Amino acid sequence: MSTELAIEPFDESEDELRAILLDADLPALLPALAQLTGDFSLLDEELRPPLRPMTAAVEPQGGMTPAAQEKARELALAALIGFRDSGYRAGEEPNPEQLTLLAEFITGVTPGEYRPLLSHELGLPTDMGLPLWNKNDIAPDRDFRVIVIGAGQSGLVASHRMAQAGVEFIVLEKNADIGGTWYENTYPGCRLDTSNFAYSYSFAQKTDWKEQFSSRGPIFNYFSDVADKFGLRKYIRFETEVISAVFDETRDMWVVTSRNLIDGTEHVDEANAVITAVGQLNRPNIPDIAGIDTFEGPAFHTARWRHDVDLTGKRVAVVGTGASAFQVIPSIVDEVSDMTVFQRTPPWMQPTPTYHSPISPGLRWLFDHVPYYNRWFRFYQFWISVEGRRPVMVVDPEWKHEVSISPMNEEFRQYLLGHLEKTYADRPDLLEKVTPHYTPGAKRMMRDNGVYPAALKRDHVHLETTAITEITPTGIRTADGVLHEVDVIVFATGFKASEFLAPMTFTGRGGIDIHEQWDGEARAYMGIHVPNFPNLFIILGPNTNLVINGSILLFSELATNYILECFKYLLEDDMSTVEIRQDVHDEFNAKVDVASRGMAWGASTVNSWYKNASGRVSQVWPYQLVDYWDLT
Repeated sequence: MSTELAIEPFDESEDELRAILLDADLPALLPALAQLTGDFSLLDEELRPPLRPMTAAVEPQGGMTPAAQEKARELALAALIGFRDSGYRAGEEPNPEQLTLLAEFITGVTPGEYRPLLSHELGLPTDMGLPLWNKNDIAPDRDFRVIVIGAGQSGLVASHRMAQAGVEFIVLEKNADIGGTWYENTYPGCRLDTSNFAYSYSFAQKTDWKEQFSSRGPIFNYFSDVADKFGLRKYIRFETEVISAVFDETRDMWVVTSRNLIDGTEHVDEANAVITAVGQLNRPNIPDIAGIDTFEGPAFHTARWRHDVDLTGKRVAVVGTGASAFQVIPSIVDEVSDMTVFQRTPPWMQPTPTYHSPISPGLRWLFDHVPYYNRWFRFYQFWISVEGRRPVMVVDPEWKHEVSISPMNEEFRQYLLGHLEKTYADRPDLLEKVTPHYTPGAKRMMRDNGVYPAALKRDHVHLETTAITEITPTGIRTADGVLHEVDVIVFATGFKASEFLAPMTFTGRGGIDIHEQWDGEARAYMGIHVPNFPNLFIILGPNTNLVINGSILLFSELATNYILECFKYLLEDDMSTVEIRQDVHDEFNAKVDVASRGMAWGASTVNSWYKNASGRVSQVWPYQLVDYWDLT
């Protein structure tokens, strides 16, 4: 086995091991034990997880029958006991063919076109994103420097890969620490709504998560630990805000001006290339409401939470019912004396009973004692999300319905409606208000474990669906003329997602400003390249966000891998710049627009942060996950 293998001995009895296995995720455990012991008979065809289409609830154990689960646990028990009694003797490192067998078992398909992508995510036998070149080997005498803007999750992976490749770089970060959105968002209840196993780097996998959907603290700590483990902080200039970047055509260099946020001094750096790693959800959206500046009490956005404001006994307004509101409202409902929630559009709620639950003791034990089990568990979480519910969100042109877009989408809608009706059976007045009248998938769905509906049902909580017309010194007035008097206003109103790279100024060839070129319609080839802006690379640029399938960290890794290959090309061939052709860029974006109109979020007219001011979908990736792998 690999030198990475670490064995933690165990002395649990057979009965204790049986109890532990009741908590096991079996589709991932069997290949992990097969790899550990070298016993591939564990991959019994009868135990292959069915992996049915994810149209409604995610089935336990991948849809394995009770009989198959019982047999799998017996085989796993025998393997664990045999491993212990052999003195923890592991099998040989699996060869590529054996790894393919393991992947075939857990996915239910011959990997085929997915094989490289699956190997990348599994991280076996090696880190596939590791640059297989070093600047000192291919261009030792050439000066080549890169500036990275942002030290969130994308900035960290870019930094890690460039450090591995021996590329000189610095990172300019406006905050006082790493983490990006996980540094800035500290509101009560802040947590992931995707599995933290998938929300982690392929090259920095973690075994000791305490929850499936981690709260803000552990996620921030994870990124902080990554920065420390790989020695990335030494490259970062904190509390430094980028003002502008200008491409000097006479020297093929970028000139970047930044401001120190402590003393206000400006600094100029030059680089051969610039990587923007600022993400899409980093600039709070404060709604343009008449009188907003007249309110006499505290008013703040969830991403700029005022921890100095004591909400105890206060009358609080929460504007918005998106992801942050779903988390904030149950977290503060017991503190406030009165709460009014202002809803514009109700979100669909996806039943997730374990959303706040800790990872079970048995599963944690298996992570600790079965080497690589965490990798296979993460891999399985990734695989079931590769397509996720994407097929449910694809428009069927033959399907004619006033709300849904396909038979599968309608099945899913009926499932979600049934959940709402059951949840609000005791409050028909609320049920009418919280029931969406648009297709599922057109907006971000919320994870529901019951705490948000319970908060809305409290006697001192009021759900207001009448439009807001103005804010007064003492409260919020709605279109029916009612003044809702409050002491504190919390804006849970999302981010300016479509305003890419704002408020920074980027000037490319011929003095063109990137925002003028976009004119409100941000576009890029693969989300990375913009015509007229040589050696400017964007991570998580236009049309690269993921909302119902895959991992956004994977997209950051793939974009970074691609960017590093561009650097290799420039250095090996002694080229100065790489730039996307306008025709290639335009053809790509035309296809993206067509694909977006074939998805729920593009076909629906409901408002969402997926779209820009003109209604074009400018944030979301409309294709399969493997398509981005192939492109990059």
